[in-house]
Amino acid sequence: MVCHAWPSRALCAACVHQFAQPVARCNTCALPVLAGMQQCGKCIVNAPPLDQTLASVAYAFPWSGLIQGFKFHEDTAMARTMATLMQSTPWVEPALEAADWVLAVPLSRERLQERGFNQSLLLAQALDRDKTRTGVLLRIRHTEAQSSLSRAERKQNLQGAFMLEPAQYAHIRGKRIVIVDDVMTTGTTLYAAARILREAGAAHITALVFSRTE
Repeated sequence: MVCHAWPSRALCAACVHQFAQPVARCNTCALPVLAGMQQCGKCIVNAPPLDQTLASVAYAFPWSGLIQGFKFHEDTAMARTMATLMQSTPWVEPALEAADWVLAVPLSRERLQERGFNQSLLLAQALDRDKTRTGVLLRIRHTEAQSSLSRAERKQNLQGAFMLEPAQYAHIRGKRIVIVDDVMTTGTTLYAAARILREAGAAHITALVFSRTE
């Protein structure tokens, strides 16, 4: 699908080697940093509500096209391929092993009806089906697509968009949670979801994303 050399496979080893080399990233927001740095300056000054963020690739060629096909052209089989690449990213396997629950960033009912599936849930299930939980983190308000908004508008757009299923409050306390999403841009969506989990007493929250804009 990337180089078209493999009609039966989305990615070949050569494409992964060329386009998916690990880079040094901030531990908490996954932006690229200089080798040896643990956090970017912004996260040091204003720590996000995530203990760790892991991203596999940059949101750039060829990954941006694969994600577009996955989300908007119903190429749901891509979830397995993307999850395999995520699992090969440094520190992802230990994060999944340490997690009690894996949660997908939820879609609103309207967006789910429009798309027909939640791409983040497909990724979560491909990463660890046994630990994936649904109906825990809820999206209770339909919002504009984040991609069309400025940074300030994105934050406002997600005010009050998430909540926990009330019956799950007692079960969140002390849990190590992994939140899965396909793309991280400003982090607004993941931060909003993480704050809800943190307020309920989650002990540790890791975000796993396939791609990160840079």
